[in-house]
Amino acid sequence: MRTIYAFLLGIIMVFAIGCEKEKKVSNQLEYNIEELLSKMTLEEKIGQLNLRGTSSRAKTLSEELKQKVREGKVGALLNVMNKEYVDELQRIAVEESPNKIPLIFSRDVIHGFKTIFPIPLGMAASWDEEVAKNSSRVAAIEASSFGIRWTFAPMLDIAKDARWGRIAESPGEDPYLASQLARAYVEGFQGDSLSDPTSLIACAKHFIGYGAAIGGRDYNTAIISKEQLHNTYLPPFESAFKAGAQTVMTSFNEVNGIPASGDKELLTNILRKRLKFDGFVVSDWNSVTEMVAHGYAEDEKQAAEKAIDAGLNMEMTSKSYEDNAKELLKENKLSINQIDNMVRDILRVKFRMGLFKTPYRNKNKDVEIYSSKHLELAKEAAIKSSVLLKNENNVLPLNKKTKVLIVGPLANKPREQLGTWTFDGDKEHTVTPVASFEKNNANFEFIEGLTYSRDTNKKYFKEVLTKASNADVVLFIGGEEAILSGEAHSRANINLPGAQEELIKELAKIKKPVILIIMAGRPITLQNIKSKVDVILMTWHPGTMGGDAIYDILFGIKEPKGRLPITWPKVAGQLPLYYNHKNTGRPASSKEYVHIDSIPIGAWQSSLGNTSHYLDVGYEPEYPFGFGLGYTSFEYSNLKLSTTSLTDDNNIIASIDITNTGERAGEELVQLYIQDVAGNITRPVKELKGYKRISLKSKEKQKVTFEITVDDLKYYNNELKYGVEKGKFNIWIGANSASKVKEKFVYE
Repeated sequence: MRTIYAFLLGIIMVFAIGCEKEKKVSNQLEYNIEELLSKMTLEEKIGQLNLRGTSSRAKTLSEELKQKVREGKVGALLNVMNKEYVDELQRIAVEESPNKIPLIFSRDVIHGFKTIFPIPLGMAASWDEEVAKNSSRVAAIEASSFGIRWTFAPMLDIAKDARWGRIAESPGEDPYLASQLARAYVEGFQGDSLSDPTSLIACAKHFIGYGAAIGGRDYNTAIISKEQLHNTYLPPFESAFKAGAQTVMTSFNEVNGIPASGDKELLTNILRKRLKFDGFVVSDWNSVTEMVAHGYAEDEKQAAEKAIDAGLNMEMTSKSYEDNAKELLKENKLSINQIDNMVRDILRVKFRMGLFKTPYRNKNKDVEIYSSKHLELAKEAAIKSSVLLKNENNVLPLNKKTKVLIVGPLANKPREQLGTWTFDGDKEHTVTPVASFEKNNANFEFIEGLTYSRDTNKKYFKEVLTKASNADVVLFIGGEEAILSGEAHSRANINLPGAQEELIKELAKIKKPVILIIMAGRPITLQNIKSKVDVILMTWHPGTMGGDAIYDILFGIKEPKGRLPITWPKVAGQLPLYYNHKNTGRPASSKEYVHIDSIPIGAWQSSLGNTSHYLDVGYEPEYPFGFGLGYTSFEYSNLKLSTTSLTDDNNIIASIDITNTGERAGEELVQLYIQDVAGNITRPVKELKGYKRISLKSKEKQKVTFEITVDDLKYYNNELKYGVEKGKFNIWIGANSASKVKEKFVYE
């Protein structure tokens, strides 16, 4: 008994010592901040609020910028990519500025720095936190060797409209999946310690609702209810903050009438008070002064006042703080306490980063850019991100002897393959599908047919068709050039651009199997060509090693492992489209659906028994959220619940048997969905609550279990009360959100 008592006492003492040590560290940090703040002039304080930059292609370092750093009038720098410039500017800051405050050097390092991984939407398709973490760790190691210690990632905007160009950067439409990825990205970027020279402080963006922009038009208005904000858009950010994300970027859009960069409810009440965020907030590019164009501020001076009052610490590129903060203080429109608090937040992050002790990049440690390890991780990510949407007659995998004709505008385009936001990736290091086929001595011939994705010139069609008639299979690699997605690149029509569809239709007439590989920053509508191709493989923009990943998938060396992180529309007119929608009073169903061509001529003017859907394309998507095929098949059976009654003290174990019914070993992503049948406010038809990846040999069966707790059911109502009401719930376990394998339980 004494031994147990001594053991427990020891644990308590260790815990108490640890808490005391942590408290001392925190107290010392705050002491250092206050001591430094007391020495700073007003000009220096305002200077810390300024994020300035240069062109990453600048050939010289301006004397004006050096002088501003020398005077302590810059807090951080953007896009300084010359290592010598980074070293010189940091030297000026820590040796010549009044209080020797180091700079933070920042860059948009979104899905890789030199070694480029699949676009974030692609990595979301992996449903694999390790893929996300590995991508950001590799990016941090490579970027920090150039002196970059701050990235404007991860982008955590829930996106439900594929017309929006920035869906390419999104984690998709689901807050649960996005939250898992958010944590992984932050852990990868920031590493085990913020003071590690390879740590890249993360910036959770865009706060908030950018992905809800009306019509998928960039920079546009978002209208978001309280319950949507807290149940759908905030969870990924909360996950990032729990993982330690040090900065937040405001979004360009307004939410319910107030631009995010000037929204005190968002930046103070929600971000600081409810979510307990203690890093600093940075604007997006010029988003403070753009509040004038929004009609929320009369001029830049008022824009600065509103942004500072809202709690936005650092202004990116525009100069409303620099030009107006002193005058606003004189006019008592702002207080010095507000300025001091903003500076404290910035200094706190700089101290945590260890910049006051180690301000310079590590010049003594050579980082191997494009190392074999990094390239292998990028290839693995591309394989895990690729989603097989169609494989008619098991055309894939191919036999090594198969004679392949490679066609298409993206088959050998190293720059386009990298995707959006890849300023630093070198196309010379990109492995394209054509390059991989060559390297592996495959039996193939290549003719582009179209020279770029928007090309409408058909002059090569005849030659393509002649070569296709001599091949065993046609591999068409098309999609979108990188410039067609990303910021400010929304599309109303999301078919394959240019003459790609026309060429595919002509190839189909040859009566040879046609494999369509899509490289794009968004889902592409396929109604015009889906029936013309035998295989559809979505690889997004797969990054540096995309070619090798595609080769391995095509020949069955590896299995495509991706599952859709977004609902894939039939036509753009269905958008926004997402699986976790509300039922409405007349939910769509196959029994009620009447197609436009089935309506009798001269029909009596009535609702015809129709429900919530479109007459011409119905109510179902092309492919549901979570969908993806492999090279084998799986059967789900015997869904059981340990009890049909959930209580605060009694969890439910849900189990299901999964059998590999095919001839090959394979992996399956098992997904758990739950529906709250009736709540204080209407609830989604189903919500993702868990997922597990399993590997099964041919004919092997495995039981998969999920534990369901009361916390899985909780949500915010319109009064922002968090909880759940007692009542009925439905549960599905299946291969995607359209699963029909269902059980019921009650919460008592």
